[in-house]
Amino acid sequence: MIYARDVHDGVGGAPGARAAEPQEATVPVDPAHPREAVPPAPEPPAVAGSRTGTTGELDDLLLGGPRTLSARDLAERYDIDLDLVRTFWRTLGLPAAGDDDPLYTERDADAVRLAGALLRRHGLALPTVVTVVRSLGHTSDRLALWQVEALVEDMAARYGLDDTSARLLVLDRLKDLAPVLEQQLLHSYRRQLAAVADRYAAEFGEVRDQVGDAGQLPLARAVGFADMVSFTRRTAGLGSTDLSQFVQRFEAAARDVVVGAGGRVVKTIGDAVLFIADTPGVGARVALGLADAFGESLDVDAERGAGGLAEGARGVTPVRVGMVWGRVLSRFGDVFGPVVNLAARLTDAAEPSSVLVDASTAAVLGGDPRFVLERQPVRALAGVGEITPYRLSSAPSQR
Repeated sequence: MIYARDVHDGVGGAPGARAAEPQEATVPVDPAHPREAVPPAPEPPAVAGSRTGTTGELDDLLLGGPRTLSARDLAERYDIDLDLVRTFWRTLGLPAAGDDDPLYTERDADAVRLAGALLRRHGLALPTVVTVVRSLGHTSDRLALWQVEALVEDMAARYGLDDTSARLLVLDRLKDLAPVLEQQLLHSYRRQLAAVADRYAAEFGEVRDQVGDAGQLPLARAVGFADMVSFTRRTAGLGSTDLSQFVQRFEAAARDVVVGAGGRVVKTIGDAVLFIADTPGVGARVALGLADAFGESLDVDAERGAGGLAEGARGVTPVRVGMVWGRVLSRFGDVFGPVVNLAARLTDAAEPSSVLVDASTAAVLGGDPRFVLERQPVRALAGVGEITPYRLSSAPSQR
């Protein structure tokens, strides 16, 4: 038997909640394609306990069949503790139910079996399995919502629908779109996993027999933040569509700059982006690229005409950038360590469209002819203390 009674996790949303009755949608014609009419909106989902119509079709497509199994059924089938089934489901972030309620499909059962195999066959510790499952639940929850909201926005704009009608149309179209999205997800995951393996092989392959300092964080990385200046003032008064498009354009443009310079986006935090790079030089190129892309080199008129960053906002949107080279801990898809906090504080202190680094990072970059470093007055940074920042810019030959 596999026991998991010492594991506790948050429980998802309450089961059995009734959804609001959807409004009846009209059926307009796409003005760009006069012959393409929007299909009738799907029937409202049936009450809890039955899965018919569109939701039943989606269950067949996405879940492989009806929900006929209970948590107790799964525990008995695979000879695992009932608490492991509960833990698996809660960790995925899905709504819970009673132990004897028919909530699970055969595909759910197979997923529980594979989670048990991580413990039994592969010897992973239970906390590790919980972390792995939680990463899947957290990422796929956000991904599914992100993609569905993008589809809702597309349907509303393409067919001139109100929000409710657009959501009902997406519900009807999911059975056709889901297989394509699923294949794209699998391909993206495999490519990202291969990229991680490549980076690990390049970084650690030649130091296999070296013993590191147990007291230091494991990864040497350039860490930086790019924070939009006066985000609240610049977006005040924008409607939901304009605000959504503005934020999407900023995130997309920032990701393009970071990836194009050789870095990686860790996450976006409201009006800021956190990035990392494997070398100080790449980190500096990313930081300067962000400051430049949202600063002096931004052609406001051209961007407005092409639907760029300036459209829908009050003028250009410069960013402040702070970047530090140091050691970090990578966990849960995020990075941690004192250098992360220092980079954030340097970002707060930077002028619009400029990059600040600390003295240690300046010393590392000092011999690189691509960069110019200018010492700045001593600053007292909250949570850090007094430091001497340096302004980073590109050498004239690089401009």
